[in-house]
Amino acid sequence: MRVISRKMTDRLMKYLSLLVTVAAITPLVWIIASIISNGASVLSWEFLTSLPKPFGESGGGIGNAILGTFIINALASVWSIPMGVAIGIYLSEYDRGSKLGAVVRTAIESLSGVPSIIFGVFAFTLIVLTVRHYTALAAALALGLMMIPLVAKATEESMKVVSEDVREAAIALGIPKWARTVKIVLSLARGGVLSGALLAFARISGETAPLLFTALFSFFWPIGLDQPMATLQVMIYNYALSGFSDWVSKAWGASLILMLIVLTINVAVRGVTRQKYAEGT
Repeated sequence: MRVISRKMTDRLMKYLSLLVTVAAITPLVWIIASIISNGASVLSWEFLTSLPKPFGESGGGIGNAILGTFIINALASVWSIPMGVAIGIYLSEYDRGSKLGAVVRTAIESLSGVPSIIFGVFAFTLIVLTVRHYTALAAALALGLMMIPLVAKATEESMKVVSEDVREAAIALGIPKWARTVKIVLSLARGGVLSGALLAFARISGETAPLLFTALFSFFWPIGLDQPMATLQVMIYNYALSGFSDWVSKAWGASLILMLIVLTINVAVRGVTRQKYAEGT
């Protein structure tokens, strides 16, 4: 009887876990299916490469928003990823319970929990109010601040996983600490660092609130980093709330493009993680 009872309990837990998994996946599948069904119909070469048309005119596209999204995200990554990696290196290799290390760790953990709109308000106050107009540079600052804690934690944890035997072998060979940290430990942890950077890039690709306070929007091609710039996130926000059927359809199309960008990054992260695991084994 006990054996039968254990088998029934095991089967019950199995089906319960399957039910919970299906319940968790169903909303995701529903969202993806809705975006594809509503957005695929508007996809065309003109939609992907041309400027938006003035209200009342049919046609036009989101080319400037796609380009603006990549420009701002790339600009944010250029300064935040190296800074995040440097912080992660310090916390992993140089912090030995010092007060400075505790302050840095607390700051990173606090930044990771700050709502994205706060970063937008900070960049708005620091840059937009100073230059008296919206600018892509302010957007890159806000999004970069969001990336730093993600990259720093990924770097720290990836470097901590590297075996102490590697460090001891480098010490025995007389390799300076900076060289063994950068050329050996960081090299071995590069898969985790790259995964963290890609995940951080994916996260900021879906943020809208900071951009409303910084880059805002533009109906033209980007002409400078010190000017307002169109992004997919703000375009989706503006078009979806417009109430006009043509703009709402374009919001669905822009949502599909943004979703494909994020999904592509997530697939790349899984590929990098799998390659790292294969190299480790």
